[in-house]
Amino acid sequence: MIDREQNLFVLDTNVLLHDPAALYRFHEHDIYLPMVVLEELDAAKKGFTEVARNARQASLFLDAIVGSADVGSIEAGLPITNFTEVHEDSRGYGRLFLQTHNFDGETEQTIPAPLPASKIDNNILGVALALQRTEDPRKVLLVSKDINLRIKARVLGITTDDYYDDKILDDIDLLYSGETPLPPNFQPSAENFLVNDETWYALVDKATPPSYPNECLYQEKTGFEALVSNVVEDRVELRVATNYRNSNKQVWGLTARNREQNFALNLLMDPRIEFVTLLGTAGTGKTLLTLAAGLQQTMDDRRYREIVMTRATIPVADDIGFLPGTEEEKMTPWMGALLDNLEVLTQVEVGGEWGRSATNDLLQKRIKIRSLNFMRGRTFLNRFVIIDEAQNLTPKQMKTLITRAGPGTKLVCLGNIAQIDSPYLTETSSGLTYVVDRFKSWNASGHIVLQRGERSALADYASEHL
Repeated sequence: MIDREQNLFVLDTNVLLHDPAALYRFHEHDIYLPMVVLEELDAAKKGFTEVARNARQASLFLDAIVGSADVGSIEAGLPITNFTEVHEDSRGYGRLFLQTHNFDGETEQTIPAPLPASKIDNNILGVALALQRTEDPRKVLLVSKDINLRIKARVLGITTDDYYDDKILDDIDLLYSGETPLPPNFQPSAENFLVNDETWYALVDKATPPSYPNECLYQEKTGFEALVSNVVEDRVELRVATNYRNSNKQVWGLTARNREQNFALNLLMDPRIEFVTLLGTAGTGKTLLTLAAGLQQTMDDRRYREIVMTRATIPVADDIGFLPGTEEEKMTPWMGALLDNLEVLTQVEVGGEWGRSATNDLLQKRIKIRSLNFMRGRTFLNRFVIIDEAQNLTPKQMKTLITRAGPGTKLVCLGNIAQIDSPYLTETSSGLTYVVDRFKSWNASGHIVLQRGERSALADYASEHL
């Protein structure tokens, strides 16, 4: 007996290719898979891309649910077992229905008259329309990541929706910014003390805003800037931020030009902070500040053995094709940002061309460019790892990269979530958004959004008006 309060969700193939565990995300509701979805999963499973891996994983989940069930059990609906390792909130109350016959006894699937029967998407629409008739008054919904399919479904009167479980936040404006203004009446004089030559303040005022570890706090009126060191119940301990705007506190020849850059350098130069995320539009100095901090701590402070830099190789325009050479030579076209910033950071005033050449040769031995394709299984020890353009990575790819970090390694993620080039990601489902949200409560992580462009007046105007 079917519970009419349970919805029936018809899943498009792209939902399973995007998230194989989607089978376990619908809680007490039932799922229906048209036969063409299984065909598309089979066609997509070949290869080593993430889509192929997801197709194979979805097939494994389906095999675990179907098992050795007979035809009668499949037609009656198979219980979706509770796989807690897939999702901690999954309850698995619903059932899985697989298409076992054509509707209305016809030899071919019912396809809406205006649509050609040769397209798989139209077969899925036909199944949804037929289910609306046979399952009435039960609610049938088509779930798809394909915008055009959802438009066609609405035209035909089919209730449809996007798949939302992959979204980390409902709205990107809710993303943690990393800095919070202090109230105007705040007085940084409540119980101050020294910790390792740093000035700390212990605040017990209930008016103090709720804080995360290493959150950046500031007061416009007094120019006071501090970072949260510890949060215990109502007590918040702050440490005064180092002023990297001062020429005496240069980082590889650079000084901060605004408040956010100063906070960024505080996070990058602090060895207690092992994971840093920097967000910002073009020209805000993400790569330049990070590279300067990495060089300072690698070359001068000897805190790290070398700098490792990588990024997702997603082109802005058409792909230029095969690139010859070694791994590092293949990655060189993708690392234009690194080379441009190195040119700024290696302007040797003495020695002329020979001095610049010697400096570049020295730095190239300490800066390694690596491809994401060969990261699995690696462990980075005492490295300063930079992941550039991290907004184009999926949460799974981010997990793979971050778990490569060994003892003594600092990992920095850079990106602009408003500039995603991957066709499979949005601002709310990007791996960069995912790690910012998941790491904000960890004591050894820090995050800041760089607001003001410092590249040039032309670049700033373009960012604001184009």
